[in-house]
Amino acid sequence: MIKQIRTEQLLPGMYIHDLNCGWLDHPFMSNAFYVKDQATCDKIVNLGIRELYIDTLKGADVFTGRTQAEVNADLEHRLQEIARKQAEKPVVVELRDEAVRARRLHGEANKLARLVLDDVRLGQTIRMERVEPLFDSMVESVFRHQDALLPLARLKNLDDYNFEHSVGVAALLIAFGRAMKQPKEVIQELALGGLLHDIGKASVPESILNKPAKLTDDEFARMQSHVNESLRLIDGVPGIGKIARQVIAEHHERIDGSGYPNRLQGHAISLYGQMAAIADVYDAMTSDKVYNRGMPPTQALKKLLEWSKHHFDPQLVQTFIRAIGIYPTGALVRLESNRLGVVIEQNEGKLLEPVVRVFYHAGKLHYLPPEIVDLGKVQDRITSCESFEKWKIDPHQWLPA
Repeated sequence: MIKQIRTEQLLPGMYIHDLNCGWLDHPFMSNAFYVKDQATCDKIVNLGIRELYIDTLKGADVFTGRTQAEVNADLEHRLQEIARKQAEKPVVVELRDEAVRARRLHGEANKLARLVLDDVRLGQTIRMERVEPLFDSMVESVFRHQDALLPLARLKNLDDYNFEHSVGVAALLIAFGRAMKQPKEVIQELALGGLLHDIGKASVPESILNKPAKLTDDEFARMQSHVNESLRLIDGVPGIGKIARQVIAEHHERIDGSGYPNRLQGHAISLYGQMAAIADVYDAMTSDKVYNRGMPPTQALKKLLEWSKHHFDPQLVQTFIRAIGIYPTGALVRLESNRLGVVIEQNEGKLLEPVVRVFYHAGKLHYLPPEIVDLGKVQDRITSCESFEKWKIDPHQWLPA
């Protein structure tokens, strides 16, 4: 049985099924392993992990704790509650009109993010005259129709994750800021902070950034040093305002004080730092990396809800979920009819009933003639969020073009 327990209940002899945190938030080889000694238990507690999952068939048990199925049922209920609240996503242009512009913009954004990272590695300063037009264009695209750019920002090449992740976080922060009804000038700063939030990783050796094995304590500390290194790199660069700096400085802080580099707590973390932390974790969880496979978007949203008990502000997490959708654009979903499709557009006020491009039958295992299905107008409904890898489906092929 898989059971959720508090970390202070962890004892030697237990088998950890899931550490219940991001891959880069711990130095262990895997999220699942047998606990041999008390030192390992203490290390997990010190990492700031509050709850984790054990496998009682592979190791010792405790009398208390909820099963994984019970936790998931509760999270599913909470998602349903969030879906009942209205989510405003005013559309300025049709999706098909913005999709072409968004694809071009996404390609330009990834190229520029790479150039900025390469410049920093060569010891050059950040050239804001090249960066400013980019985040301005991203903001305008999301304001015209966010379902064009957001799914593209989730698509990443394994070898290019470290700079494409920054583009993804920037796009998410634009949508998040819009949902928070922030002024456009604030959202522009959020986008800039997102683009530059991990710039300090330029000084972290590739052997650490992409290491598929357990990080040593020194390597783990070196990885975490990227925040302070980012702040050093932007120091004195004109055009980077307070909000962008807060995004860069605080995106790894957590409201319970378990984050880094300064272990800030509660309101000591700015609103924009808290927003950045949510967007950063979501994008990381849903992205494939050389050392870890990403999870389906809806599963990642459930994790954010679960972790909002300790690490994130619950109201901000709920706003983020309403901003991008229960089944975010670009997600592969399975319908009651046993058909698979990609979510291509959100229905305003109907978070459980997006527009889906259906193209595959999961029961008969064959492709279907592509069909656009507005779930707000038919009886079919989504039963699960699926993995592209599991079905060997190329996500690039089915997104808006």
